[in-house]
Formats: sequence, C-alpha cells, structure tokens
Amino acid sequence: MEHRLQRVLPSFLLVILIAGTAFQRKAPVPLRMEGATMGTTYHITYFDKKKRDFKKSVDSLLVIVNRSINTYDPQAEVSLFNKSTKGVAIRLPYLYPPIKKAHEVFAASQGAFDLTVMPLVNAWGFGPAKPMKPDSSKIDSLRTFVGFQKIRYTADSVVKSDPRVQLDFGGIGQGYGADVVAGFLRSKGITDMLVELGGEGMAVGRNLASGKPWQVGIIDPRSTIDHQFFKAYVTVKDRSFTTAGNYFNYYEIDGRKYSHTIDPQTGFPAQRALLSASVFAADCMTADAWDTAFMVMGHEKAIGLLTQHPELEAILIYSRPDGKLETYATPGLKTSVIFEP
Repeated sequence: MEHRLQRVLPSFLLVILIAGTAFQRKAPVPLRMEGATMGTTYHITYFDKKKRDFKKSVDSLLVIVNRSINTYDPQAEVSLFNKSTKGVAIRLPYLYPPIKKAHEVFAASQGAFDLTVMPLVNAWGFGPAKPMKPDSSKIDSLRTFVGFQKIRYTADSVVKSDPRVQLDFGGIGQGYGADVVAGFLRSKGITDMLVELGGEGMAVGRNLASGKPWQVGIIDPRSTIDHQFFKAYVTVKDRSFTTAGNYFNYYEIDGRKYSHTIDPQTGFPAQRALLSASVFAADCMTADAWDTAFMVMGHEKAIGLLTQHPELEAILIYSRPDGKLETYATPGLKTSVIFEP
C-alpha cells in the first residue's frame, strides 16, 4: 500500500501541456490554477469563456477533503477513527466514497489494496508515526488487525472490530482529491480541463489552445530526482491518469532499501520487478487504488487481472532478469502511447 498523502515526492507521471502553434492566434487562452494540498501540489488548466477564477472554491474543497482523509491532520475524520476504540460517525461528505471504492478494489484485487494497512505503514516509517525497525514477529503481530473485514461502514459511520485497526488513504487520497476538483469544475460548466494533483489527475475534453488532446508523460524508472526523463507519452481524453512507482521513495535501514509500497498480506514492503504502474480509468480514485494494487502484486498478476477488467487501461514498466526494462500496455492504449527507447 502506498503512502502519498503527506510526503512530498517527485511525480512519476507529469502533465505535458502542448503549446498552441503560431498560426493559432485566435485559439482560446487557457486559465490556470495551482496550489498546495495533501503534502504535494496541484495544477489545473481549463478553458472558460467567462474567465472565472475558481481557486478559492477549489482550495476550500480540498481543505474539507483533507479534513476527511488526511492522517497527518489530527482532527481529520480518519485520524479520529484511528484514535477511537470503536469507530466514528461520518459528518463530512468525503470519507465514505473513498472507503466504498477502496472496498471494491480490495475485493477485486484479492486484498492487494487494503485501507487498513496503516499499522504496517507506520511500522515501516511511511506514515505520521515514528518509524520502527520491525522484525517478523512484530509484523505478524500487526497483521492480526489488518484486513478490510475488520471494519464495517455505511454512509453515516465507520466501525472497527478492534481498537488497533487504523485506516490509511495514502494509496487513494490524491486521486480522490482530483476527482472532487474535476467534479466541481464540471458542475460549473467546464468541459475542457486538465486537473493534476500530485501527479494524479483527470483529462477532460481537449486542450483548446492547441486543438489537440491532453498529453501526459510517464517518468522513466532510470531517472533520478535530479535528472528526470520520460519513458512514455500518453494521449488522454475524458479519462483519469495515475502512476505508482518505487524508484524514488524508500527508506534505508542498516544498508537495506525498503520500498514504500507495503504488501498488506505479508506485512513487508513489496519486492517486485514492477517499477511503475500507470493506470487510466473513468475516475481517478479507481485508477489510484489499482496502481497501488498492481505494485503490490507485480506485473505478471497485474497483466492477468487487466484482462478481466476492460474498464481499466494500464502501462507497466518492469525489470527483466537481465536488468533491462520491459513495458506492457493494454490493447486500448496502443494508438495513444509513444514509448521512448
């Protein structure tokens, strides 16, 4: 399970805005917003004949989303649940939807994505708690209160079967935030926009400045923080985009690197040949949850599951036994992706 709500990291999937060509002098001028939220940044490009500025409304929405699902906010509803002995009443509108979606992906992924992984996330140092140096016995102990079956939820409340059960929205929260923002802009009549929050986002309509679809770039796993370059470019229309990867975010304990993607079923960081998983879906929280699930299960199982889920498109970048990179793209992306060598 990935933790991305608060830790500031380079994005694995970057938005590329294609500039309009010189002869398109009468092309619409894009409006832009940017800001900070969930320990990262957001960038929004949209077209509006009325030239409306939605930044205050967007920031207000994201504050409420954070007050629902950000474990780094001690007064957020998820934090109150995590500290509770039995559970909490849901008072804000942004806690129930990601729990419901996470439950769907938990079932479909056979437990590879699990919101209740928070005790393990904290143990490995990827959450708000002080990191430990867990051994097998400690991990086995923590796993006894990890599992979606240990919570019950409705639109009005979420209840735990054990006081030690805790939720972590790090693998779905940024995607959900992008969904909330895109939904708000749609409600205002915006039909052409690109919403990006921490590298996750939604592409709606077209880039009217260029007359072309929106395009995103996927960072090559061979990149470093100081030198980043692209492995693929993808054209996206009316779809969400997310990428999970392990090649920047890890802890080193006694000379050994530990990935931030925690396998809920073993309790240990996932050790897979899969280096990044980019997912494209109808909504961003779905894509966000699945990219984490794929990182947990590895590319072979992910490819098998993708054949059962035609509603998902994905690009997987993984390491072969000889150390060379291999890529896999679902058939629906064949005409919209360009790979670099």
